[in-house]
Amino acid sequence: MNYHRVYIPNSFVHIIITSYERKHIFIDNIEILRTAFKNTMQNYKFEIVAICVLPDHIHLILNPENIKEYSKIISSVKHSFSHDVGQVCPTYLCSQDDLKIGYKNKREKGLFQRRFYEHTIVNQEELNNHINYVHYNPVKHGYVKCVKDWVYSSFHKFVENKLYDKNWGSPNDIENIKNLDFE
Repeated sequence: MNYHRVYIPNSFVHIIITSYERKHIFIDNIEILRTAFKNTMQNYKFEIVAICVLPDHIHLILNPENIKEYSKIISSVKHSFSHDVGQVCPTYLCSQDDLKIGYKNKREKGLFQRRFYEHTIVNQEELNNHINYVHYNPVKHGYVKCVKDWVYSSFHKFVENKLYDKNWGSPNDIENIKNLDFE
């Protein structure tokens, strides 16, 4: 199967990064994840427009300076995170016996699903819907009852910047995203 990514200049990209076999590794290692993003920002120019980190996956809306680099950005984050988690807590790494054959052949560590989901966002309405979806995701998955209660999200910065009310997330607020499913 030949997979081709779409690169539309000056667009935003909604990306979902998932852990291998949905292991809960991201919240337990949130500082390592933050460091992985900081390290990546030293090599690539991009803005994180919105982010939500869940135990087994990450929703991220990127605005890369060079749209053709977003795959490299994600690869860099994964590489940095994998390296540092392996140093701090090697029990998160899969043994070669537990990995699927394709992962063994490429000497992967078993922290991430190989591919990531991406969706190129082409207009403001779509961007708003995706930002809402990212921030509502912890409620959707049952981690919290209110969006404001999830601390691993850019939602709180949006509230500080007066882009959301702190109690955003009512059924009326999410009317435009309830039928969207990017998982």
